[in-house]
Amino acid sequence: MTAEGKDGRREGSAEDGTEGPVRVEAVGFDPIEFLADAVRIPSHEDVEAMRAFVSDVLSERGHEPSIVADGCLVAEKPSSAPADGPHLVLNTHIDTVAPHVPFDRERDAPSGGSVIRGRGACDAKGPLAALIYGFLAAEPERGRLTLAITPDEERLSLGAAALLGLRSGTEDRLDADLVLVGEPTGLDACTAAKGRFQGAVDLSGVAAHAAEDAGVNAIAAAEGALRAIRTFDADADPHPQLGAPKLTPTRIEGGEASNQVPAGCSITVDRRSVPPETAPGFRGALMDAVDAETPADVGVDVALTERESPFFEAFATDPDHPFVIGTAEAARAGADAVGVPADRGGGIRPFGAATEASYFAPTPTVVFGPGDLADGEGPVAHAEREYVRTREVEAAAVAVERLIDGTLSA
Repeated sequence: MTAEGKDGRREGSAEDGTEGPVRVEAVGFDPIEFLADAVRIPSHEDVEAMRAFVSDVLSERGHEPSIVADGCLVAEKPSSAPADGPHLVLNTHIDTVAPHVPFDRERDAPSGGSVIRGRGACDAKGPLAALIYGFLAAEPERGRLTLAITPDEERLSLGAAALLGLRSGTEDRLDADLVLVGEPTGLDACTAAKGRFQGAVDLSGVAAHAAEDAGVNAIAAAEGALRAIRTFDADADPHPQLGAPKLTPTRIEGGEASNQVPAGCSITVDRRSVPPETAPGFRGALMDAVDAETPADVGVDVALTERESPFFEAFATDPDHPFVIGTAEAARAGADAVGVPADRGGGIRPFGAATEASYFAPTPTVVFGPGDLADGEGPVAHAEREYVRTREVEAAAVAVERLIDGTLSA
């Protein structure tokens, strides 16, 4: 069976086990074929070919995009009443990471559809296909619609930081009121994510011959520093959506010779934050905690890893916000339209990884898309078995179109 969309568009097949690609006939865009082509285009070292491909897709359908802010691709679709509604931004990224996963397409017996495998299939070319579909299909009656595609989310997010005015000498080019960020969420509306900071706790002492009772041992002081790290969140209140923050020591280095009292020791830490913690606030609090647990003659310094762009800080959108509810309802409607099982999609929950959604906060932001970071068998995104179900891409495409229609209709 197929569901008919507006203008007689076929939205997908539900029960007969056949492929029913979502298609916007007026603009001739098939998100599944787009995805199959996109996965074949390498974008792990250089995104130029992938950016050109997306640019051509938009240009051929009458939406000439601009390349701005260190490589971001931006296309706009205003309504006849831009001041009468919100500015909705659709955002995702086109860069991918190792390992290489060769393109493959195969039947998926449980869903009756097919699976596309390959690097970037779910992170985030599947979500990208759905966002482009929604953008092309949209007919906003009020407000504005912008598609903003960033080039380096998996690295330093320099493009997104420049696009949003978060780097020195830049300004916010979007000024969004609502943001939908495409990532693999299993068709759930994800409203929050922990932040990620990286830094180092540096302990300094005084070198001496190990045979002498002299010097100040920086490695010995690491015992107290690690205790401070271990107990750092002992009194932290869990966030209602994200739970407790997490601080993990990941590397330790120190000393120069086996017969010398070491003058230096460095502990690398990984921080997964929750609101309202900021990167500077974390640094100061950890500095105080380590200083209190180490001898007075040991120097303590805590430094965040230097970056040209801000760290991804934690973000949280109110789960009861109308945009969140609208996204979840559109997701469920899209899933039903193409025959995705009833227990898949339409939920409201946090996202499991840090993303550029952080940069949009506190603007109401939802992370949404087909595919999973991991499934019952193990990792999917950033893994050797990366895949996405085509039926979920279809469902996400329908969902994005319906969300836009519900948000920007008069």
